[in-house]
Amino acid sequence: MKQYIETASISHELALHIVDVAIEQGAQLGVPVAVTVVDPAMALVAYARADGMTPHSSETSRRKAQTAASTRRPSGWMQGDFALMLPLGSGNRLTNINGGVPLRFDGRLIGGLGIAGGTPDQDAEIALATLQAVGADTLTPVP
Repeated sequence: MKQYIETASISHELALHIVDVAIEQGAQLGVPVAVTVVDPAMALVAYARADGMTPHSSETSRRKAQTAASTRRPSGWMQGDFALMLPLGSGNRLTNINGGVPLRFDGRLIGGLGIAGGTPDQDAEIALATLQAVGADTLTPVP
């Protein structure tokens, strides 16, 4: 029987850098965003919000990050009944709104990033631009 497993997790230093980069990426589009970074177990590592972002975006960015970390896929991929059942079944800890992406470096999952404040498409664009800017593995967010 295996006695333990080893997992990778994002450092607070990288998480804070990602938050700064994401806020700047949002500013370049004229979108004040809320940014959340979580570890693979969905625990909060870093959060910040740009001045002027919408109040509900704090919670939405957290749920997007948690979805990306736990499902290992960009948020927004769920179809049909699953799109309703998974958020409800998780106590609304997960969401099907675009703007969350897994954080991977060299193929290794280290957490999730959630962006909220613009339209779902803008949030996904900011998330992808942030991945590219910090040198993370990139993927195409699911529309």
